[in-house]
Parts: sequence; structure tokens; C-alpha cells
Amino acid sequence: MNYDSPREIKSILGVLGIRLKKKWGQNFLINRGARRKIISLLDPQKDDLVWEIGPGLGSLTHELLSLTGRLLCFELDRGLLAYLQETFAANENFILIPGDVLKTWKDTADKYGIPERVVGNLPYSSASAIMAALVENNCLPSRMIFTVQKELAQRMTAPVGNKNYSSFSILCQFAFSICSHGDLKPGSFFPVPQVTSTIIELQPRKDIALPRDRPLFLALLKSLFVSRRKTIRNNLLAGWAATRFRQDILLKALELSHIDPGIRGEELPVEAFIRLADNLQRLG
Repeated sequence: MNYDSPREIKSILGVLGIRLKKKWGQNFLINRGARRKIISLLDPQKDDLVWEIGPGLGSLTHELLSLTGRLLCFELDRGLLAYLQETFAANENFILIPGDVLKTWKDTADKYGIPERVVGNLPYSSASAIMAALVENNCLPSRMIFTVQKELAQRMTAPVGNKNYSSFSILCQFAFSICSHGDLKPGSFFPVPQVTSTIIELQPRKDIALPRDRPLFLALLKSLFVSRRKTIRNNLLAGWAATRFRQDILLKALELSHIDPGIRGEELPVEAFIRLADNLQRLG
């Protein structure tokens, strides 16, 4: 099919009886140049296991199948599942995973292994949850290429002190080096969304020491952003950390980490959060 033609896509959806659901963020990428750019950035190798999240009608799928070893596609829509199965099932490298990727990815990883590459056009409603789930469970493929809403990309790449800098920024940045590869205007998709999208690339970081106690670091990170207007000291002494550590240990950890207790969480770089978590783990 012509993946660049809204008319043809609309016709096929009509024949299949598929009604797109806005809540799922079902927008097909009709920009051929953007698709080529995404595949070039992904750089799949012949022996790679690749995951594609939300393949839709298969505009990336049919190209990826000729470039990689095995391609696992996560799709939620029943109508699209049937179409993908009929279209690509003859290819022995194609594996279709039905259902919500947030509910199926762990079992899939247990069965097939952690992928070398992940690609997808992620809806805003679930993109942050998908990335958080992968990071929190230490599922760090060597490269991931996503298109996400521009505002989410700005949160992921925000520098310390920026208005978009948040616990989600730190969660992404402690695990990945993140690079933005340009925006996609709404007209790059069908149906045309109300937002601008951004192509982002994520690769595991190798330039910082990871926290010694990962669960502790993740819990601490969330607790220090419970109230953005509160200081680090107040969030520590009134939140989750106070239920696990004595007050003197919390204050000593701040001192050893060279953190001013009077500043707020958005003023701390990623490395400072890691130091604080490591010192709490050592003192506690």
C-alpha cells in the first residue's frame, strides 16, 4: 500500500471496519522522509532483536523485516492486529504481540530476551509510562528511537534549573543519553494531530556511575519532587525518606553529598541525586 497517502489509508481502514480511537493516539506517519530518518537512526543489524511499539498498518514494519533478525510488534487495536497478521505472518522473522505493551513487555522480554533496538510512534498518554517502566526495570536496549509529543521530548531533555526539569527528566537522563533529532509537523501524520512531535534517540549512559541501590534511588527521586515548592530538606523530612531513615542520617547524607538543603529538587543535577542515594544506602 501507499503509506504516504491519507486517502489510501482511510480507504483501507474503511474496508477493514477500523475506527481509530483518539485516546490511543492512533496517528499514522505519512512522511516518507521521516520514516527513512527513523530507520537510519535506529540502524538495525541483521542479527538484532527489534521491538516495534504500535506498528499501525506497518509502514515501518515492512522495511524493518528486511533489515533485522527478529521483529516483535506490540499492537493493541484488534482490527490492526488482524491486518498485520494477514499481511506479515508469512515472514518467519515477524512476531505479533497483542495487547497493551505496558502489560505484555515483561513476559515478552522473559520469553525472547531484551531487544537490541526499540522503535515506535508513542502516544502522549502512554509514552512517559512506557519509558518509565523500561528504566525502572533496568530494561535498557542499546538504542531506542521514538516519536513523541514535543512537550514530552522537552521534559526528557530539559537541563537542570529549566522549567521542564522534573523527576521524569532525571529518570530518563540517569539511564540514557538523549538526543533530539528534529520536530515533525502535524501534517506528517494522518489523522492530523493537534500537536507537534519530536524524534528522540536514547542510548544507555556509560559516562556516570549508576546508583548502588537502584530501588532506593528511584524511591528517593519521586519523594523529592512530591512538592516542587518545598525545599529538599522539607521533602526529605516529611516524605517517604523519613519513614525509612532517621532525621540525623538524612541530614548527614545531604552534607556528605554537598547538597544545600535549602534548594529545591529542580536545582539538582542527576549526579547529585545519585550521590545522595548512595550516601543514604551507606549510612542506613
